[in-house]
Amino acid sequence: MTVLFKRAAIAAFGVTMLAAAVPAMSADAYPSKPITFIIGFPPGGASDVITRLIAGHMQTALKQPVVVKNQPGVNGNIASEEVAKAPANGYTLLLGTIANTINASLLKNIRHDVNKDFIPVVQFMSSPSVLVVTSSLPVKTVDELVAAAKASPGKLTYASSGSGSSPHLAGELFKLRTGTDLLHVPYKGAAPALTDVIAGHVQTGFKTALSALPSMKDGSLRPLAVADKERLPDLPDVPTMAEAGYPDFEVLSWNGIFVPAGTPPEVVQRLNATVNQILTDPEISQRIRAMAGRPGGGTPEEFRALVQSETEKWGEVIRKNGITQQ
Repeated sequence: MTVLFKRAAIAAFGVTMLAAAVPAMSADAYPSKPITFIIGFPPGGASDVITRLIAGHMQTALKQPVVVKNQPGVNGNIASEEVAKAPANGYTLLLGTIANTINASLLKNIRHDVNKDFIPVVQFMSSPSVLVVTSSLPVKTVDELVAAAKASPGKLTYASSGSGSSPHLAGELFKLRTGTDLLHVPYKGAAPALTDVIAGHVQTGFKTALSALPSMKDGSLRPLAVADKERLPDLPDVPTMAEAGYPDFEVLSWNGIFVPAGTPPEVVQRLNATVNQILTDPEISQRIRAMAGRPGGGTPEEFRALVQSETEKWGEVIRKNGITQQ
């Protein structure tokens, strides 16, 4: 009986050790097949460019193909819905952006919760918006723009890349914080919106630093303030919104990796560590700064806090300004 008992105990111990080893073996094996990285916007934009750059380095570090797929539509929501329903195994990634936090309150028939159905893994970069005016408008400061808007309610116009876009919500945040009434003029994309502000058909708007920097430097646009905590190195003389008298006014275009909720913690950590290491590469940080951006990085918890904060901020703007999906 003793011998049989010992044999049974040894066998049971062996099974227990094997079961305990399975998760570790699975974690070590990730990734063991190609990864699909889905972007909810067309090719060619800043988010697409940086994602493809980082995906190439991820492919080298993880020793598996990282296939980037563009799936535009509904302000990025089509791609988000697909990834929210994907297996939570680390093989389907989403480029999470500010649009996800706007859509949470803007879209009527959204079928996922950005703060419950995704795990924010790591941020790639952020790029501030800049409040600009057409060079023909005789205002040189934020206060002068506010005064002009209050003198003629509903007369001054601001351009955006479309209803529900971050430039649209930035304009609505400006109205909310300054007590002004500006007329929103939506365009089908950032390029035509920028063109019409330069031409003076629309007076003002919030533009990403990347897209508007050349026009600000050649005088076609007049920058009034940067919607960030820090001044832009490329625009050292342009104050932040806080310096202009409007604290806690930040509008950043940001992006990073989201994975479906339920993805194993060891997979999340592997992706996080990989991207953090990539972002230390001077080539990567230089490319990001050349796009008037700031390299990201950090922990999943830090990225989650940003996503939660942005969801609450844009939700408040959408509710208080009565913004609806158009």
